[in-house]
Amino acid sequence: MSSALFTLNAGSSTLKFAAFSPDGHELLLSGQIDHYGAERANLQLSAPSDSVPYERCLTGAGCADQLAAALATLAEHGLQPLAVAHRIVHGGSRFTRPILLDGENRAALAELVPLAPLHQPVGLAAIDTIEAIAPALPQIACFDTAFHAGMPELAQRFAVARHWHDKGVRRYGFHGLSYAAIARRLPELELDDKRVVVCHLGSGASACALLAGQSVASSMGFSALDGLMMGTRPGTLDAEVVLYWQEHAGLSIGEVRDELYKRSGLLGVSELSADIRPLLASHAPAAHEAVALFCYRVATEVGRLAAAMQGLDAVVFTAGIGEHAPSVRAAILHQLGWLGFRLDEAANDANATRISQIGSTRSAWVIPTDEEGEIARLAAAVLAKPAAA
Repeated sequence: MSSALFTLNAGSSTLKFAAFSPDGHELLLSGQIDHYGAERANLQLSAPSDSVPYERCLTGAGCADQLAAALATLAEHGLQPLAVAHRIVHGGSRFTRPILLDGENRAALAELVPLAPLHQPVGLAAIDTIEAIAPALPQIACFDTAFHAGMPELAQRFAVARHWHDKGVRRYGFHGLSYAAIARRLPELELDDKRVVVCHLGSGASACALLAGQSVASSMGFSALDGLMMGTRPGTLDAEVVLYWQEHAGLSIGEVRDELYKRSGLLGVSELSADIRPLLASHAPAAHEAVALFCYRVATEVGRLAAAMQGLDAVVFTAGIGEHAPSVRAAILHQLGWLGFRLDEAANDANATRISQIGSTRSAWVIPTDEEGEIARLAAAVLAKPAAA
């Protein structure tokens, strides 16, 4: 058996897991469980060189058993964990860097559940499952909010009473592990000192303004609801809509949360799917409108974030939609044509790294995100600290 650093990225319906070399730099195996926690789930595993992944159906098991199955599958391939590193969505204002988990900070993370009610419990449950399976195994938490902790004070504030801000009602920003992974790649493209808007477009979607590789503004705020339109979330929404639902439509808090997290976005507008692929293939007017609204919201957000940096040099697309939907990227860049973006249609259709024309005033890029790799690198640094002390 070989020792490896395991990473876990637990979402509301998918668990991504991977094994890395102890220094966090070499990916050994990666996999995911689709329909995580459901009665029937599908486990896939692949090595970087494999063309056909290993697949296994998991039936009649909950999240804990399915997570145990993922660990057992890695063990079957000769890997044993030296530590497990988790993606945790919300670190609040206290956790601005990765931490080695203990009872005290685990309890502190539970206090943040109200700030991320859909995502935080899933990540904490994964921590508890590992604790039950292997109590002595070190666990590290890496936070999606940490990358944005250095945003300027004005970028973090809502215009609410000061005492609410002091109690934590502020803009935190999310998808930070993805943005950190992209920021690592920017020097390769000579963008490390530029003004860049990164569009993380997937079932969850956000955009971030990077100035010299640092987050200076985010489309997401207090929760993972704000900003861009998403698969089932509306993004920016007039707060009076929520009050209207409660006061005049009689919706309970739970029903409002369902509207906001599960029934809006691409699914709500199209009434067909939260997945953009069938919407792009559909001839239904509502499907076309959903995609058009998604692209419109991204383009207008890029403009807002450019203002936060007092200019813009490049746009980067990443995550599932950003990396694999050429027509979506094209629609967004056409709406940004007034800024000087000129799309290279052939490069865009091929999902090339650079998708703007060479003579374009501003450049556009497609860079695959690497949240698991970022988690592994951060966790390895945490584990190395005691040895260096």
